[in-house]
Order: sequence, then C-alpha cells, then structure tokens
Amino acid sequence: MSSDDLEDRVFRALANPVRRRLLDALRDQPQTTGMLVTRFSALDRCTIMQHLGVLAGAGLVVAVRKGRDRWNHFNALPIRELHDRWIGPLASGQAARLLQLERSLGQLKSREAETTGQG
Repeated sequence: MSSDDLEDRVFRALANPVRRRLLDALRDQPQTTGMLVTRFSALDRCTIMQHLGVLAGAGLVVAVRKGRDRWNHFNALPIRELHDRWIGPLASGQAARLLQLERSLGQLKSREAETTGQG
C-alpha cells in the first residue's frame, strides 16, 4: 500500500465523528471492545466493531487479543505523520511570516517615533 493510500484511509477514518470519539476514548488507555460498547451505549456492538475496523485499517487502532478479550490500543503515529507532512511545514512558514511582520511593524513604529520627535 502506498503512503498516499494510507493517508487517504487516515483522513477518511478521522472524518467520522464517532470514530474520533472512539479515538478520544482510547487516547489515555487501551480498552476492550466490550468497554467501548458500554461507553457508547447508543451504538450496538456491530457498529462499534465496524468503526474499529476502519480505524485499524488506517493504522490508528491496534487490536491485541488477550484470552477472550480484544484490547484496542490507540496508535498516534499515522496522525503524527500527517502532521509532519501537512501541518508542521505550514505552521513554521506562518510563524516565520508573523515574525517578519512583527519586525516590520517594530521598524515602522521606530521610524514614526523618530519623525514625530518621540524617539
């Protein structure tokens, strides 16, 4: 599978609010599927399993069987990879532009103070 295919799966998985809430539930600690079914009582077990399947397909959830239980673990690595590719470079570019604007405004204020005799 190409990295673009995996990114598409991650974006599709994160596009659904139920799946985002499932990831929120798994962020602090792994949970069994039964625990998630109890927590999301408005959804049936089959629906939870389908959502977990989509999340697993995107690499966002790793399921580990221990005895009869299936423990679901949140894997933040695919989100980090998206951040590093899309958000990080954009944010650093914006920060550099804001710094340049701040410096320009500072220079403008200094010139203005000099011309009005307040400097």
